[in-house]
Amino acid sequence: MRARKSVVLAAIATLGAGLLAGCADDGGDEGGSGSSGGGEGKTTITLGLFGTMGFKEAGLYDEYMKRNPNITIKENVTERNENYYPALVNHLTTNSGLMDIQAVEVGNIAEVAQTQGSKLLDLSKYGKESDYLEWKWKQAATPDGQTIALGTDVGPMAICYRKDLFEKAGLPTDREEVGKLWTGDWEKFVDVGRDYQKNAPSGTTFMDSPGGLLQAILSSETERFYDSSGEVIYKTNPAVKAAFDLTAAAAEDGLVGNQTQFQPAWDTTIANSKFAAMSCPPWMLGYIKGKSKPDAAGKWDVAAAPKSGNWGGSFLAVPKSGKNVEEAAKLAAWLTAPEQQAKLFEVQGNFPSTPPAYEMPAVKNAKNEMTGDAPIGEIFAEAAKSAPVQVIGPKDQIIQQGLTDNGVILVAQGKSAKEAWDTAVKTIDNNLDK
Repeated sequence: MRARKSVVLAAIATLGAGLLAGCADDGGDEGGSGSSGGGEGKTTITLGLFGTMGFKEAGLYDEYMKRNPNITIKENVTERNENYYPALVNHLTTNSGLMDIQAVEVGNIAEVAQTQGSKLLDLSKYGKESDYLEWKWKQAATPDGQTIALGTDVGPMAICYRKDLFEKAGLPTDREEVGKLWTGDWEKFVDVGRDYQKNAPSGTTFMDSPGGLLQAILSSETERFYDSSGEVIYKTNPAVKAAFDLTAAAAEDGLVGNQTQFQPAWDTTIANSKFAAMSCPPWMLGYIKGKSKPDAAGKWDVAAAPKSGNWGGSFLAVPKSGKNVEEAAKLAAWLTAPEQQAKLFEVQGNFPSTPPAYEMPAVKNAKNEMTGDAPIGEIFAEAAKSAPVQVIGPKDQIIQQGLTDNGVILVAQGKSAKEAWDTAVKTIDNNLDK
């Protein structure tokens, strides 16, 4: 996403072309797995997707069909993952109504691998493991070592900041110097926020939201909400409590805005330049562009985060029950190969999960309208390569959303850190019991 709103936003972000894609149609072409009718003698491959994943928009379907005249590709799109995923689980459970290829969001991949892995094809002989980031490949592994999905994209973490606001607050503006202010330590990052607030332009805060800060800190931890054995540990994990307390301290000191991300009031803070920095995976640049006024172009820059992390990303899986399993697997592997991921990034902004793509001109030389000459391809590639191999649990989304939308946001709205933590824990545990 939370309804992981960020995942839908990730899908619509566009970096290379500098355009913000529109929302996907909830309709799309009907038809289940193994459908035909793409023309006499043709095999129709159907994809079940959420958001705007960009394959069609980047021209990849047309390219594949030109290369394979016997194939017709159709996609069925649900706009939001929070609506898409429950239906996917139901279809997998009943083993019916599935498309030939089904997308899976990173926050759901652990649950799918652990509970539905037997329904999905092992794609390890179709995708080339060495092409993918190690941690991305491992996220789609089942307990018995099968690879049930191939990664489409990732969300390596950086910090986007307003050069003009940093300058007015007496902070450096060069991205290398900015990154050095907080290298290796999120507490240093919050301290920079305190320095900013001493001379902050009127009406601005250092960061956009407490949720964005907490998300960034936790994205750099190997263990967050689950341990490697699958036990829920968020209440007892010192890293989670430390991240929560650091974010709460930033909120108490007025360093972050009091809005929940991806809500209309938060969008307004972007448009009106009300904050100087934000947690920033690649897809966030597209969101910034979509919500900013025209005069904000070129005023942003991108610096390395204190620690590398990841926020967002998706996978493609192939149900075993399909009539065109072999052809579907070939298509899934082709769509997620480095060459196609580079094209997708250039047109749609989805950052590749395949390091070979990082050396391709479309990624290596990438620039963005909002951040001027910042070498965004190189910055995000370094973050992606150094992100931790993170333990992903089946209910990560529920826990993350509880800590942000029912937790640290309350501190920014006047509650104590203890009250916010207790409310978040109660909300999370109630939702986990459902």
